[in-house]
Amino acid sequence: MKKSALVTLLALASFSSLANADAVLRFGVDPTFAPFETKAADGSLVGFDVDLGNAICQELKMKCVWVETGFDSIIPALDAKKFDAVLSAMSVTPKRQAQVDFSDMLYHIPSVLIAKKGSGLLPTADGLKGKNIGVAQGTIQEAYAQALWRSKGVNVVSYQNQDLVNQDLQTGRVDASLTNAAAAQSGFLDTAAGKDFAFSGEMIDDPRYLGVGTAIGLRKGDKEHVDMINKALAAIHQNGTFEKIEKKYFSFEVYNKKP
Repeated sequence: MKKSALVTLLALASFSSLANADAVLRFGVDPTFAPFETKAADGSLVGFDVDLGNAICQELKMKCVWVETGFDSIIPALDAKKFDAVLSAMSVTPKRQAQVDFSDMLYHIPSVLIAKKGSGLLPTADGLKGKNIGVAQGTIQEAYAQALWRSKGVNVVSYQNQDLVNQDLQTGRVDASLTNAAAAQSGFLDTAAGKDFAFSGEMIDDPRYLGVGTAIGLRKGDKEHVDMINKALAAIHQNGTFEKIEKKYFSFEVYNKKP
């Protein structure tokens, strides 16, 4: 066999092996953040991010596997190769950019304070001094509250996930919660448990702590998966799939091409 032919066969075998290995795309997710990711009554994963991930896999002709992980440990789990990418409402912040690589932007939604209707609470250090403010561990909202509010007399209480924050908000153990505006609306305010609560004060959009949008997180240097996912994202924008999924969950546009 000629050397050139042998090299070609070896290259094809290598490509075939890589394709088989990449037939599965594993996404890490914390399903406690409706409408982005949560569990249906039958235990299946549902939500905007889940639909996006499944659309990406369909475009790539790969099988989606969802690996449930607490959000506060999701980057270490990514680095430990428990999954290939994080698709769990992860905002792009300078701190996270030092830890992971990101896909192109998925969406951008501000943060908001939710509290009892008529509370008059404002999302400022002065407005919340002496109050108990619930946040989910590992989130940009926790980082924001810890950095700008705690040292000024605000008691920032961290919880394992937003569901637990909402439970203590309802029972009065915390006075308010800082969270993603869409998640606050769909995951709490639109439910029976949130009927006595509302947005309190103006929305917050501070890029230093709250980021410049949400994207898929990948291991540093994993250019192969970054390029693969970005190609699929471009395709689902072009063929209308993204817009269809967006309208299923939101009454407003969440995609912004600006970084």
